[in-house]
This record gives sequence, C-alpha cells and structure tokens, in this order.
Amino acid sequence: MAKKKDTLIEEAEKIKADLDELKKKKKILDDKPAKKTAKKAEAKPAKKTAKKAEAKPAKKTAKKAEAKPEKIKKLTKKELEEAKREAEKTLEEELEEQLSDEEIENFQIEKVDMERLTNKVCDILAEKESDGMFQGELWKKLKLTNQIGSRLALKLERMGTITREKLLENNRWTYKLILKKTPISTQSIENAPCLVCPVEQKCSLEGEISPRNCQFIEDWVLAELKKPVKAK
Repeated sequence: MAKKKDTLIEEAEKIKADLDELKKKKKILDDKPAKKTAKKAEAKPAKKTAKKAEAKPAKKTAKKAEAKPEKIKKLTKKELEEAKREAEKTLEEELEEQLSDEEIENFQIEKVDMERLTNKVCDILAEKESDGMFQGELWKKLKLTNQIGSRLALKLERMGTITREKLLENNRWTYKLILKKTPISTQSIENAPCLVCPVEQKCSLEGEISPRNCQFIEDWVLAELKKPVKAK
C-alpha cells in the first residue's frame, strides 16, 4: 500500500513538472509574436517616415525647380522699334533733345572767333567736295572735343552751311559732314580803302577820281598780295 502511494506521488510530480514545462513553452510562444510585432511596429513606421521624409522634399524641390524659370516677355513691335532707336542714338540726337533751337543757334566757344572757325570748317570740307568728311576726323584736325564739335555741327546745319549724313562706321553711328554753301566772309574787304575814303562822294568810273586810277586801291591790293598765304 505504501509502495503504491509513493508511485502515485511520483506520477503526480512528473505531471506537475510536465505542466510547468508546457507553461514555460506557452509563455515563450506568447512572448515571441509580441516582440516581433513590437519590432515591426517600431521598424515599419520609421521606414515609411524615412521614405516620406526623403521623398517629400525631393518632390517639392522638383516642383520649385520647374517653377523657377520665368517666361521671357515678348516685346511688341513698338517696343522693339523704340529699343532700336535708343541703341542707334548719337550724341547729336541727345543734344537735340536736351537743347532748344535758340541754344543751338547761339552756341559760342569761349575765346574763339566763331566766324573764323566756321570759315576753317568750310575750307576743309570744300577740299572733300561732295564726298564729305567724317566728323570725328574733322574734330581731331580742329582739336575740338566731340561734345563741342557736335554742338558746332548742329549750329552749322541750322545755319544751312553743312548737311549731316548719318552712317554706321566701325559698328558705331556717326555723321559725315558735307559742305552745302560757303559763308560770306568780310575778311577780304575789311581793310579796303573805299570804306573810309575821304573823297568817296566824288568817286565814279568816268570821273577825275575813279577806282581805275585810285592810288589808295593800288596800295591796298599790293599790301594784300604781299601777305603770306595761310596753310589750310
């Protein structure tokens, strides 16, 4: 009887041990999916967030990059013509816009005999005849600045002494000056004795006092011939 009791106790302990073993295994099985789920729960959102974080700025940057280039404004025909006029504008045209007709016509160079200067311009242009001369060359010859020379050209054109022909020279717009008419000069008669002749009222072609036999005129002509010729 005692032996049978011991056998039952051993079997009961064995069953208990098996139950404990089963509980441990179940616990292990219950824990494993939880860990995996936790890991997945931690990993998946991180990956998605990372992907979104990487992808979103790229899309925005791409959109901005596409939006940056601005459309080139197409100019109208009138605007193109205006731009062309501005590009071709000369110093003389700018001066004509800034100065009045009166300022151009009354232009004077300080301490310069304007009549003499005008005659000099005419002498130089007369040599060129109808071919004319580029104004830049003329200003160099006369030792004038472009600013002063341009004003002088405008004045001479207003006087009807020269004409200006606009031309493109060395990729730059300028003018060729052509002599239109020679101005009247008083230099040739300013020392003539007739202007101060004491017997002018008695002088006539057929009279006793006549230009044909006037000693005053003879002396004046001889004096003019002896003057040195000025180089042009």
